[in-house]
Amino acid sequence: MTEVNVSQVKGVLFDLDGTLADTAPDMIAALNMALQANGYNQVGFDALRASASHGSVAMIKTALPDITDELVPVLQQSLFDHYQQINGDNCQLFSGLDLLLARLTELKIPYGIVSNKPARFTRPLLNRLGLTANMPTIVSGDTTRHSKPHTAPMLLGAQQLNVAPQHILYLGDAERDMVAAKASGMISGLAQWGYISSSDMIDKWPADIRFKTGECLNNFFN
Repeated sequence: MTEVNVSQVKGVLFDLDGTLADTAPDMIAALNMALQANGYNQVGFDALRASASHGSVAMIKTALPDITDELVPVLQQSLFDHYQQINGDNCQLFSGLDLLLARLTELKIPYGIVSNKPARFTRPLLNRLGLTANMPTIVSGDTTRHSKPHTAPMLLGAQQLNVAPQHILYLGDAERDMVAAKASGMISGLAQWGYISSSDMIDKWPADIRFKTGECLNNFFN
């Protein structure tokens, strides 16, 4: 890790699932609805939580390790259909993140989202959370031709924030988030409260700075 001073940060970009918002309850509920609808047993929350940051396919393969490649799109579409119905029902910002957003506004530090979540889910969720109007940039997984860890969505987010990449703190809870941030020239911040499994080797991830909790992140800006 490198030494990071708060004075370097002129903008903040967040990953969405597992970093800014605790979306796992809705995502897992949608997956279990899809499993049940297709004749499979439901799977417990704890077994699926860590996979929630890695998208629908990862969640499906965690729930059904022996599933064939041909059946994955069937389950994925069913998951999407159910998730669209319940998106945001049981979602909230992680502890301390509401205070952080207020603090960033107070400091006139612009912030936004760069997520691999499809736009049809990202924007409705942020609308329900009441955040859309405060974000100059919301980049979803299908906004550009590439998703993280590619730099394209990251650099679009920087452009829309109107902040140079080297002055942006990018916060995420997955290795690809840290890789994308570093490749884009941003400050990589690891949200350790996110969907990280016990097998994830976070010491090997290229994080410039780590935050154990949202409160720790708040302290960084105070």
